[in-house]
Amino acid sequence: MHGTAEDRTLLPEHRAEIAELCAFLDRTPQAAEPALLRGPDGSTRTLPPEVYEALMVVVRALSEGKAVTVAPVNTTLTTQEAADLLGVSRPTFVKVLDEGGVPFTRPGRHRRVLLEDVLAYKEKRRSRRRRGLDELVGLTEDADLYDT
Repeated sequence: MHGTAEDRTLLPEHRAEIAELCAFLDRTPQAAEPALLRGPDGSTRTLPPEVYEALMVVVRALSEGKAVTVAPVNTTLTTQEAADLLGVSRPTFVKVLDEGGVPFTRPGRHRRVLLEDVLAYKEKRRSRRRRGLDELVGLTEDADLYDT
């Protein structure tokens, strides 16, 4: 991803410790109290729920051996990076661009897309699939095709 110096890719280097942390988090019930972060000097800070959820996602991904990239949503991607994020081929993603599915710029010869736009497209595609599945279930229920 072509972003800023703030981008980081985290690789699961300490798999055992990450697995222990993931198991701890899975055993810990969601409490009404906010999570705390303790710094090296012993000071503590309350974590906003969004930060806690983001950390949970990172820990789970790392525990599965996945690499995690933290990037601002205004990060610019190549068509290949966007295709990889969506799990499609680059030619398929280029068709999406040509059909107006995702806005892009062309600063030179190559197209660039914003991470934010790719994520919005991914969510829209997921929602469309979900609605289609719900409709299919409704049709099969109406036709009495489910065994009771």
